[in-house]
Order: sequence, then structure tokens, then C-alpha cells
Amino acid sequence: MTFTSFQFGVFVAVVFGAYYLPPLRHFQVQLLVAASVFFYGFGQPELLPLLLVAVLGTQVCLVLAFENRTVWMPAGIVFNLGLLAFFKYKFLFVDAAAAHLTGVAPVDFLLRLPLPIGISFFVFHNISLLVDLTREKRTVRLREVFLYIIFFPQLVSGPITRAAQFMPQIVPKRISDVAFVEAAKWILVGYFFKLYVANNLNEMTSYMDFPLYETLRTQDRWLLVFLYSYQIYADFFGYSAIALGLGLLFGYRLPVNFNLPYISTSFSEFWTRWHISLSSWLRTYLYIPLGGNRHGTGRTYLNLMIVMTLGGLWHGASLSYALWGMAHGLLLVVERPFLTLLGDSSAVRVIRMGIVFFCVTMLWIFFKLPNFDHALGYLKGMFIATDAPNPPKLFTNLALLYALPVIIQHVGIGALVDGGLRRWEPYLYGALAALAYLEAGPDSAFIYFQF
Repeated sequence: MTFTSFQFGVFVAVVFGAYYLPPLRHFQVQLLVAASVFFYGFGQPELLPLLLVAVLGTQVCLVLAFENRTVWMPAGIVFNLGLLAFFKYKFLFVDAAAAHLTGVAPVDFLLRLPLPIGISFFVFHNISLLVDLTREKRTVRLREVFLYIIFFPQLVSGPITRAAQFMPQIVPKRISDVAFVEAAKWILVGYFFKLYVANNLNEMTSYMDFPLYETLRTQDRWLLVFLYSYQIYADFFGYSAIALGLGLLFGYRLPVNFNLPYISTSFSEFWTRWHISLSSWLRTYLYIPLGGNRHGTGRTYLNLMIVMTLGGLWHGASLSYALWGMAHGLLLVVERPFLTLLGDSSAVRVIRMGIVFFCVTMLWIFFKLPNFDHALGYLKGMFIATDAPNPPKLFTNLALLYALPVIIQHVGIGALVDGGLRRWEPYLYGALAALAYLEAGPDSAFIYFQF
């Protein structure tokens, strides 16, 4: 049951209707927990026991950590990282195609379970819960732990909400307090960017996959890379916007996950604007505990490389993801000595913005093609001319129209609003709704569902 399905719309309407009924006001948390369990089990019912184990195991470690934080908080972190490592990286050590993986039936059963949807996100929620609440020595009830970890708007692809931000919001909600207009704007914009922008671009960028990219001409490989850069932003921003709007409907404010990342003038700025909740999590729970920038330049550079490489591997067990993270770490290291030397004139900012966008876009190749050999094959064809005939349905003159909303959002929307567009907002949102419905691209899963 994806956010773009009819079933999901019915599901949200039913849960919302029941949530604010006066007789159920004292059971709002339990209702959201039940709804979230149903939402998760709708797609992967066989993995509901795993979700239960993850939540209960974290709760046990949390309770014990109040008595002995030095032992049980690390134990809870290891427990959660163990779950993540087992399901996400198990096939680095066993052959997935083998008839008998280990010869031990229970172990083989576990090894053959599919990757749980959203495991990277709820494991990070679990770790935040352990660290934040044991630091504050704040006890919580089991149903509140369940709600924080599996709240359905953010369960599958975030945003990653810190426990210290979410837990204080678990109070009785009234329908009169719902920010309906703000919620509707987020949801509408999210669906527009997913259905109109990302899904239509996906029909084109699917030709970046192996072996389809072998039919592409050199210039079209270049075009597709930039189209994918717009697509992945629209796709993930769209999901995050929908999640934020849904959270508001139920009285919970989730963190904003994107802030116009493609106008960044440095790579460090990019990571304060792209997937903000992940960047914040990595900084709080990994970079700072490693020492941050408190132990000299060399140690700071090492910490940046470690954090970004692990951030890449968080996305998946492949060399491409690791190199994607390492490359971003290297860019952060290389730019660091020069940030104060380059000046801040308008011309310099435009040049820096172009360099950052170009490098980020080129690195998306390794994200799009997790198989390292395929990524290299695609790159090779970008620099060696080919005369391969393009698939006849690959490109249309509408490609720019599908990418244009991302460009306008990044470079012009603020000026337009300040210049008087605000009075036209109802018509603008109406146009977004019409385009999302009438010009939606072929249905495709959200990119971050795979993580």
C-alpha cells in the first residue's frame, strides 16, 4: 500500500475519521499504533514479527538502560545495528542463489526473508530513542515507543525524527487544532512532485539501467543523468512532503527534510539542505561522538570520510553506494580549506552553485546503478562517442516540462511569491492538482522504499 494508491487514500480517511471521534480520544495513540501495524503488514505481513522484535527489544534495552546506561544503551544500539546488518548485508557473506544457504533450516528461513521495508529508518529511530531518552532519564510507555518507531507517515522512508523531538508531541489531539491548510499544501505539493515530475521522468531515466543504457547515444546519457538528478529530488521531496502533511493531520509535526538543495554553493551546505533528517542524525549520533572537529584538522577530515562512507553504505551493501558516500566525504574534505578564500560575490556564488550541482549530479550515477560495473559502463559511454540508435520512445519535447517545476522551485518561487504571486496561490495549487491527476506518469515505487 503505497502513498499513491487508492487503498492508501481510503486507509487515511478511515483512520482520520476514527482518530478524532470523542469516544476514541483517549485511545488516539493506540489507534495510530494499530493503523501503523496494519499499514506495514499490508505489504509485508510475514515481517510483522520482526518489527515486533525490533520494538520490544529496543524497549527492553531502554528500560534496563535507566538502571545501567553504560551497558544497556550500547547493547540496544548493537542489537539494532545487528538487525540492520543481518537483513541488509547478509548476501555479502552467503550466496543468495544457493539452494541451501547454510544447511540449517531456521537460519536459511531467516536468510531468505526479504529486506524489510523501511528497516534503515526504523533502526535509526530505535537508536535515537535509546540515546535521547536515557540521556534525559525520561521513561515512556510501550505504546508511545511503538508510535514513535512505527508512525505510518514516516515508517517507510522517513523523515528520520529524533525521539527528543517527537515524544513531547504525544498528547491528546483535537480536530480544532489541526493545521488543515498547511497540511493540504504539503500533501498536494508532494503528490504533484511525485506523480507529475518524478513518475514522468522515471519513464525516461529507466533507460539508465543496464542493459538499456547500451542503446543510448553519448549526448543522451548526459541528458538522462541530469533528468535523474531532478527525478530523485522530486521523488524523495514528494514523499517527505506527503509525510509531513499526513503528520500534521494527526497532530504531529515531522521535520522538514529538504530545503532547495540544488542552490547550494558548497558541499557542506548541500548536506544541510538534502535529506536533512539523515544529515542531522549522522552528525548527532556519529560525527560528534567520533570527535567531530574537536581534535585537529586531520582527525576532522577522517571523521568526515568515515561518516559519509557509512552514510553511503546505509543505503545498501554495494561498492557503488560506498564510493558515492566516500566521494561526498572527499568533496567535503577538499572544499573545507577553500570555503573562506573564494569570496562571496554574486558571480562566485553562481560558479560555486554550478560546480556543486554538477558534481552531485554526476555522483547520482552510482546511486542509480548500485552495480559498480554497470555504473562504470554508463560513465564510459558518456565520454566515448557511440552511434547506438536511441529507443524511439525515449525522449520527447516534454522532458524539460517535467523537470521545470524543480528548477522553478529552486531558483524562482521565493521571488515570485514576494512579488505578488501569493494572491494567486489557490489557482496555483489548483493547477498542481490538475497536473498531478491528468498528467501523472506511469506508477512507480518511491526510490527510497528500497532502503
